[in-house]
Amino acid sequence: MSRAATGGMLLCRAEPLAVRPPAHLLRVRLLLAPAGDWSVLVPEDKPWRDGPESVAEVLSRWGSAIALGSTWPVLSLWWEAGRAGFALAGGFRRTAAYAWDPAGRPAGEPDAVRALSARLGLDPVLDLADLERLTRTSTDPAVDGEARLLALVALLTRAGLALPPGLAPGESADRLREAARVAPGAEKLEWSGRRDAVRAGLDAVEQGPLGPWVRGPRARLVGAAQVAAAAPLLAWAAHRRSPGWAAAGAVLLAQGAASLAYDRARTAVSGPWGAAPSSGRRPSGSPRRS
Repeated sequence: MSRAATGGMLLCRAEPLAVRPPAHLLRVRLLLAPAGDWSVLVPEDKPWRDGPESVAEVLSRWGSAIALGSTWPVLSLWWEAGRAGFALAGGFRRTAAYAWDPAGRPAGEPDAVRALSARLGLDPVLDLADLERLTRTSTDPAVDGEARLLALVALLTRAGLALPPGLAPGESADRLREAARVAPGAEKLEWSGRRDAVRAGLDAVEQGPLGPWVRGPRARLVGAAQVAAAAPLLAWAAHRRSPGWAAAGAVLLAQGAASLAYDRARTAVSGPWGAAPSSGRRPSGSPRRS
């Protein structure tokens, strides 16, 4: 590893379709590309260069923000001035972080690699044993911070990770950016204002655990049932002259109508499967769970 090299990436254990909405809410310029069963995010800018935070702090904060409310973990990898490390974020769980100095000496709690193994569903015997080797001091001068991080990436291939060519720990931020731009299936994530914020927020909800109840066949069924139940309830309330039941019926009717209207409006804008109408693609599957 070049002692001047500084860079990092975010590895999300989900397909790009699921990663795009929460990553967009960061309001930073990123490159998103498929990485096997994972997705990789590479910064287009270098916010750690002039800001108060280091590259490790920036990427860890971004990873925590993306993972918040998601069903899949986000692993940030970073390297700076010969040091290297990772931080694993997942929902409201405590972030598991670990680092190595330029000589490859470990600096962190062994519990971090055990948490990494458990949250990523790795083999509790073979994979964990390989991870724990990364926490032991080595007398080999070739085992530096880069070697430790490369070994971690190699181990994650057993969990379906396949980084695009040119994306590897130890590369400079500029070279990572260029490699990400030409990666198969890569796309730019850029912030374009309040409209994008609303759209990304809606996409994030629809891709989350509540998505089927917000939009789609299940949401339409619930909305239609609410409208159907509201009509006799309102009639009964009018017959009994009951303001309370009338209010309940009105709320039920409004909720059902709003649910149906939302589903129709979102389908008209983004297509029946959440992609742009011109894409003609249906998502290949739901996000992979850890």
